[in-house]
Amino acid sequence: MEVLNYPETTFEKLPVTIFEQAGEGAIRVARDIAELIRHKQHKGKQAVLGLATGSSPIGVYQELVRLHREEGLSFRNVVTFNLDEYYPMQPDELQSYVYFMHEQLFDHVDILPENVHIPDGTLPIEQVKAYCWDYEKQIEASGGLDLQLLGIGRTGHIGFNEPGSSSSSATRLVKLDPLTITDAAKDFIKEEYVPLRALTMGVGTIMKARKIILLAWGEGKAKILKETVEGSISDEIPASFLQQHPQVQVVVDQWAASELTRIKSPWLVGMCAWNDRLIRRAVVWLSLRTKKPILKLTDEDYKDGSLSDLLVEAGNAYTLNLKIFNTIQRTITGWPGGKPNSNDTQRPERAVPALKRSLIFSPHPDDDVISMGGTLLRLVDQGHDVHVAYQTSGNIAVFDDDARRFADFALDFAEKRNLGVGAMRQEHAEVVEFLKRKKLGEEDSPLVQEIKALIRKGEAEAACRFCGVKEANVHFMNLPFYETGQVKKKPLGEADIEETVAILQEIKPQQIFAAGDLRDPHGTHRVCLDAIFAALARLKGQEEWVNDCYLWLYRGAWQEWDVEEIEMAVPISPEELMRKRKAIFKHQSQKDSAVFPGNDKREFWQRSEDRNHATAKLYDQLGLVEYEAIEAFVRWRF
Repeated sequence: MEVLNYPETTFEKLPVTIFEQAGEGAIRVARDIAELIRHKQHKGKQAVLGLATGSSPIGVYQELVRLHREEGLSFRNVVTFNLDEYYPMQPDELQSYVYFMHEQLFDHVDILPENVHIPDGTLPIEQVKAYCWDYEKQIEASGGLDLQLLGIGRTGHIGFNEPGSSSSSATRLVKLDPLTITDAAKDFIKEEYVPLRALTMGVGTIMKARKIILLAWGEGKAKILKETVEGSISDEIPASFLQQHPQVQVVVDQWAASELTRIKSPWLVGMCAWNDRLIRRAVVWLSLRTKKPILKLTDEDYKDGSLSDLLVEAGNAYTLNLKIFNTIQRTITGWPGGKPNSNDTQRPERAVPALKRSLIFSPHPDDDVISMGGTLLRLVDQGHDVHVAYQTSGNIAVFDDDARRFADFALDFAEKRNLGVGAMRQEHAEVVEFLKRKKLGEEDSPLVQEIKALIRKGEAEAACRFCGVKEANVHFMNLPFYETGQVKKKPLGEADIEETVAILQEIKPQQIFAAGDLRDPHGTHRVCLDAIFAALARLKGQEEWVNDCYLWLYRGAWQEWDVEEIEMAVPISPEELMRKRKAIFKHQSQKDSAVFPGNDKREFWQRSEDRNHATAKLYDQLGLVEYEAIEAFVRWRF
């Protein structure tokens, strides 16, 4: 369902269409492309498409494949030109865009091979310039691009046109920005394996397309999207050049749009349909903008902040300030399982039962302690029956060297204790041989996957022991969607949901904690959360306990809930924060440097503590109690 269209009066300089979910937007774009292809077919002409790679267009390609298989959409009149390719790069490598395009689209439709054009990453360097010139000529000879599909990088790049690219630039060899290299590391395992250069269509080439569609999904694209859509045209953000194109469509989900002025602070755009959450957001915004605690905001502050109509709704600043202050203050509790023998009418959790069965879902084997370790410790200390369910094995996030080290240990131990040495030597040799010949990005052998999973399992068990979780209360689900041995995962399946249903039926929790990364359409956390939602939906009409179960969502190590969203804020003392850090340290394979560190060079414990400190500081700035750290949660009402 489309939630917002491009209004006439906004800060936006490009037309933006916002969808609730990325999948809905992808389907709409695919259907627009299909309409273009059919229109050209009807006229007996070729449809010339400029295509992108990366996570953004995958949903579009999936829908195009479905339209081909189920609705007869033919690609025989389609000519394609891809935006870019790493250099150097062999076409059969897993990271190549040739491999990507065939895997996602070309192998599943009836496009003619001679109509597919992807920059050649195998060329000798002395041939590159002439090749790029010829690529431009091939586009022109095909009649020019009817439609160019784009994603956007966090540097603002389109294609691989990094900051500094000229608006008139043509297809060429470019150096990749360090941030782009960091973002690409998830596909190459380590940053040092990412090529430093790439072949890309130029900004000028892209701007010649008759129509351009820019895709952006997820909160990670929100900041750069705002700068692209609302900022000035600058070569520091190459995507901003799209403001000069007469036919651009920007298609995003609600999370990628979250920083746009009309979404984040709509009172600056025009009249608002005020509700409790939006009022709370506006007051927090004003408090931080004026650097005043909430209770010190005046009528003049509201008028200067374009919030006069909010005063009309509330009556005066004093009344409004007090209401919002009390609302935020009531989110704070040192009793995440509910405070026994207390009036719980305005507390986040119920007082009854005094001791609850608490089930913490952890997508990876360390998300529990990283994201809510302080709360986990508090629940255990306060006597609740705490269960932890690790939804995936996390095996791909273990370095090959660690797998070899543990295989060596197992063999040494078996030899020392004379325990099945013959079989152990055979399996050890298999591990050593596989790791020696393993190609970059290649799927691990089943044996190596098992070793890596056992490493993560042992670390999770050690962290639970440290936190005081009973051994019988530690559960390893190993959901099938994750077990591919590669970064790319399978979609959520029936087996994943059934496994989640089974553990919920076994424990019958009174409260559930889960990773609430609703804003990431691609990640493991989101798939794990969808499994929980699907399982609870099935159980709601069957199991009575579900009706009296609270589901609390925590965020990952990188981000926190916005203040207007937080419904439970658990203060963490300096001593508890140190205990949480030690629990995180039990995950030794993720210590110092993780396999997939993301775009943040800090260690997980540092990210976590900095986030918890920042939340506490924010509460302090708003005029509430000053704490060392805070973990925050949002209740999901299912």
